[in-house]
Amino acid sequence: MEDNIRTEIASLGEFGLIEYLTKNNETRQAGTILSVGDDAAVIDQFGRQCVISNDLLIEGIHFDLMYTPLKHLGYKAVAVNLSDIYAMMGTPTHITLGLGISNKFSVEALEEFYEGVYAACERYNVDLIGGDTSSSKKGFIISVTAVGEVAPDKYVTRTGAKVNDLICVSGRGILRAATAGAGEADIYGASGRAAQPGKPEVPDREDTETGAARRYSGMAAGA
Repeated sequence: MEDNIRTEIASLGEFGLIEYLTKNNETRQAGTILSVGDDAAVIDQFGRQCVISNDLLIEGIHFDLMYTPLKHLGYKAVAVNLSDIYAMMGTPTHITLGLGISNKFSVEALEEFYEGVYAACERYNVDLIGGDTSSSKKGFIISVTAVGEVAPDKYVTRTGAKVNDLICVSGRGILRAATAGAGEADIYGASGRAAQPGKPEVPDREDTETGAARRYSGMAAGA
């Protein structure tokens, strides 16, 4: 993307923006009957029980765009939601994505964010099947709802934990990063260069699919 290109969101309108951002959206799940583009999506769970989770990410609370590449943010927004499905022994299948967007964002910036979203969807084999967009007077707001499936009555709850249960942490270097390098990992992008204030570093496709996947895969481990 060239730095001098900026398309105002208002020039597309809400439905035009959704159509533009989802023009390359792919469906992978056999249970996806109706996806993006209608009043609601339609899915078939084929007799399995449905597991649903939602997470809200708010700029200034959960992330700082001064140091967070937009592609990585898109990937993370999906991964942190899928982790709740995996935690209950479910298999994630679908997500919906709601955004609150301030006028500081351009269409190109949102396109970068969606590239991260699509990279996560491909990595975890889930379909983006709907969502919503709205203007935000201050900051970037992300709401992701994850839908998964589990064999009847085979879900696992928090109250099911017992003394002497084995605790497993997946993802290479997750504990080390959490205790020693988390701050540095947030400041440096996939290339190892410090992000410039006011202009988050945007990694290329390879960086997103490898660096971001390594950094965030532990949040949605279970595949």
